[in-house]
Amino acid sequence: MIEWSDLPIVIGIAEAGSYTQAARILGISQPTVGRRIQALEARLGAPIFEREDGNLSPTAFGLVVLEHARRMQDEAAAIARAAVSQDTSLSGPVVVTASEGAGADWLPHALRPFSDDHPNIEIVINIDNTSANLAQRQADIALRWGGPGDQQSLIGRRVATVKAGFYAERTYLDAHGRPAHARDLSGHSAIRWNINAPFAWPGTIDGLPVVPSRTAMEANSPNAVMAGIAAGYGIGVATHRMARYRPNVERVLPSWETSLDLWLVVHEDVRRSARIRAAFDHLVEMVDRDRAYFEDGKPSSLIGDVAVGTRRQPIPA
Repeated sequence: MIEWSDLPIVIGIAEAGSYTQAARILGISQPTVGRRIQALEARLGAPIFEREDGNLSPTAFGLVVLEHARRMQDEAAAIARAAVSQDTSLSGPVVVTASEGAGADWLPHALRPFSDDHPNIEIVINIDNTSANLAQRQADIALRWGGPGDQQSLIGRRVATVKAGFYAERTYLDAHGRPAHARDLSGHSAIRWNINAPFAWPGTIDGLPVVPSRTAMEANSPNAVMAGIAAGYGIGVATHRMARYRPNVERVLPSWETSLDLWLVVHEDVRRSARIRAAFDHLVEMVDRDRAYFEDGKPSSLIGDVAVGTRRQPIPA
């Protein structure tokens, strides 16, 4: 007999490529993962995984098992979404996910009024630079860059266009000069992302390559990139909203700007849940009130100007 609880382990290993990483994702121990998959293979009488180039990959039989396991996972998730869609109460958890750059600093402030108005709703914020699978109920609502994504049955709403530009610390610019043209960036140090990022250092400006003299710092975090700019490593790309809270940085080449749309996304099934619909609509309203903050780095109506020590202002009625 197959233990249904073994099938998420099969999916986890296939996606992670190892017992160790699958255990981390699934929240169980590595020996448990190994023991249960070996027991499943023994019951089925055939190997599900084989080691290839140091990673575990599904065998031909394993691909068949994986296909059925994922189908069952999808059906189970559909049942869970259907159950949530029937919930008309304003109580229970609402899970909101966003990348660090999209909402780690802003989301807690934006959801505070909602929490005050709905004390029986638990706010859960998951910060992750990978896109949560809303169909699998990894989250209820997502703040997502660029679009709703390619998962089926998602409802997406473009809520803001977030703008960014070049920034550098003032004493760095005093020592190394302030670029007057894009070609002048070739004499400066760069602060870059070392992962695929929405606001990466541009390859070209006005059709001309932009090649800094060196990369002084790399980071996989927008807060770390902003901190590197403020620490004087060199010139980096940052959103206007993050740069406004660093009084020692100034904008470089203000004629150049890049932007990316920010979306709020929810699965159409769970959108029918009263608490999730209420949270989604609240976030749409909050982004709309803070549109100038996201687009141009103007003061936020929610956070206040931390850089100069002003207190958080109440949201206008």
